[in-house]
Amino acid sequence: MEISNKGEDQAVMANRKYIHWQDEGVEKIPPNEAEDIQAVAHQINAIQKAQYNSHRHCYTGTHARTQGIVKGMLIVKDDLPKHLKQSMFEHGGEHAVVCRYSSEPGDPGLDDRIPQPRGFAMKVFNVPGEKFDPTKTAQDIEFNSTPALDLADAKTTKEIIELRIKYGGNKPELYKKLEARPDTDLQKFRDSVRNTHLESTRQYSQTAYRFGDYVAKYCLVPASETQKKLYEETVKPDEHEPDILSQWLKNFHQAHDAEYLLQFQLCENLEDQPVEYAGKVWDPEKYPWQTVATLVIPKQDSFNYELKSFWEDHMRIDPWLGLKSMQPLGSPNRLRRVVYPASSKLRRMMNGKKEVHVHEMDQIPGPSPAMGGNFLKVN
Repeated sequence: MEISNKGEDQAVMANRKYIHWQDEGVEKIPPNEAEDIQAVAHQINAIQKAQYNSHRHCYTGTHARTQGIVKGMLIVKDDLPKHLKQSMFEHGGEHAVVCRYSSEPGDPGLDDRIPQPRGFAMKVFNVPGEKFDPTKTAQDIEFNSTPALDLADAKTTKEIIELRIKYGGNKPELYKKLEARPDTDLQKFRDSVRNTHLESTRQYSQTAYRFGDYVAKYCLVPASETQKKLYEETVKPDEHEPDILSQWLKNFHQAHDAEYLLQFQLCENLEDQPVEYAGKVWDPEKYPWQTVATLVIPKQDSFNYELKSFWEDHMRIDPWLGLKSMQPLGSPNRLRRVVYPASSKLRRMMNGKKEVHVHEMDQIPGPSPAMGGNFLKVN
């Protein structure tokens, strides 16, 4: 369920009782979590080293396959109700963004015809507010195409990645191990996701975040009619090529503008909407999505080789460097606070490249599409 930001709907939503991010029970750190997190950091590094042996280049431990990178603008609504005027959305305005489409697994050579979760990440520039790293001015926002996260907490992550490393090349044996678990359906779901056009794919935060005073998850919803129609276009293994998703994306962005709605789902019931365990979907019928901003992406080349290399070799997406008012919450996000820098450090060392913390669009290579006024200038 989605709610418009007008009239009676918003009056109702404004009067609901939302969980404050500092309320008791929002976060509960279990015993041995720090040890589990450190073990996962080592596992991710092991995956990276294995991929290096295959490709002689080190990639991220997850979301290794770039499907496309685009530049655009995030437009924050100026007439949001008070309960949605939170964090970077307190005031209306426009922010330049650069966004990356990806496939979730850690293999950059993964065939697009194999159904797997897909990712989307955006770096939002010139965002004011107190940051975890005071030298940063951008806010990183990351998404996945499945609403629930199979790596639901640190303990689960350690167990599942261990199984994938050990049995990744033997799917029947891997499934035998997964079917012995109580979360079998959650773990096997990734292999049966709908393999469709990325431009039609809804993306989710999966995990919870601080949303100013409150706790929320967020999602990105394709909004143009052209994008919505592409949902019917699915990958056919016998007909399409191994890079069909990036081909489709490139063809779309050369011919069409894209538009997405950025929506938030506020937490009202910690038992029904757990923060620590990300394997449960927050019911959108009970806890509706509410729109706070629009992402606009004009026509452009979505597969610029220089930009792809710059992102993969030098950039890092990490919400833990951004706004304190959008603090990542729960076990999976505490894990990311350790794993992300560990993954980045190994990549820089093995590739001989330095990490570049990008603060403005001018630091990003490749042409920028014109978007009204002087917001984005064609280079």
